[in-house]
Amino acid sequence: MKPAEEAVMQAIKRERNPAEITVNDFFNLAKTAKESYGKIIQASAKQIAIIPSTTYGFSSALNNTPAKKQGKAIIVKEAFPSGYYTLERWCKEQDNNLLSIVPDPNSAQLGKNWNQKILHAIDNNTSVVLVPTVHWMSGLKFDLEDIGKRCKEYDAHLIVDGTQSVGALPINVSACNISALICASYKWLFGPYSMGFLYVKEEFNQGIPLEESWMNRKNADNFRALTDYTSEYTEGAGRFNVGQTSNFILLPILNAALQQINNWTVEGLQSYCGELIGPLKSYLHSIGITLEEEKYFSNHLFSIPLNTGIDEKRLYRALEEENLILSVRGEHLRISVNVFNDASDIKALIRAIENSRN
Repeated sequence: MKPAEEAVMQAIKRERNPAEITVNDFFNLAKTAKESYGKIIQASAKQIAIIPSTTYGFSSALNNTPAKKQGKAIIVKEAFPSGYYTLERWCKEQDNNLLSIVPDPNSAQLGKNWNQKILHAIDNNTSVVLVPTVHWMSGLKFDLEDIGKRCKEYDAHLIVDGTQSVGALPINVSACNISALICASYKWLFGPYSMGFLYVKEEFNQGIPLEESWMNRKNADNFRALTDYTSEYTEGAGRFNVGQTSNFILLPILNAALQQINNWTVEGLQSYCGELIGPLKSYLHSIGITLEEEKYFSNHLFSIPLNTGIDEKRLYRALEEENLILSVRGEHLRISVNVFNDASDIKALIRAIENSRN
């Protein structure tokens, strides 16, 4: 974002004279980011940690997630690799089975079928369920409230990857009974790489962090007493903060972006995307392409199958001619829209699809 660009330029200029950086600056930038992010996910800033990557967040959460004896962990088919690999290792270490839930490919409504299979798989043997808010390949939305309710019923922990929707799709971590929400900032939060957030329930507040950063201790803001070693961590989820949380270059970018999102509101962003794609949805319906029902559909990220009369090679050429950048994920064309798009982009996409049909 332009405000974020301006913020980082000012931050770089300040680095010319580091004497201008005060003790409070080491902590206040991160505090502001947590408060702004807390508004987006409807959580207390105390329960949010700054992390450098989703893998760091998954590891922090899973390392403090108890396993049922010879239990199982549930994940969805073709989950993003960071979550899959971390959960796979956890299962090996905890002697738990890893169960990947696969939807019925012949189902007319994949979302409903997939969510029902997840709910059916959660039982007394389930230790943890790791799901995304929306699938990174297709944009299909998972019903986190139903899944969270089922996890609570069977005393299973729900860990959620929010990278593909947090900032563009409303979420309430308490209403969904989410134990841990992990989110990179470089997607829908308009933030930089190497920045992200970990939200955890209060029951994780006594957990063991991945590293023992001095900044995560209770006396960290007293620079004169840093060698008065203490076993006490800072409050809430602060013990899970990555070392060097006070990133004086990246945090100004993130804070400017989060402030703008909260000014727009996540609900406003999702509504804008919904209005924007209205003509596209009508066009797709007219050529026989059925999208997911509303409960499993997100306006900012969705996909269309490529096996519905669309010539893939012609599509690539048409997209290039229209100056459109989209992602092919598996057998789907993934479409993502946000405030940087307008009606002319949607018209161009419709032309590209029409010109690539057999």
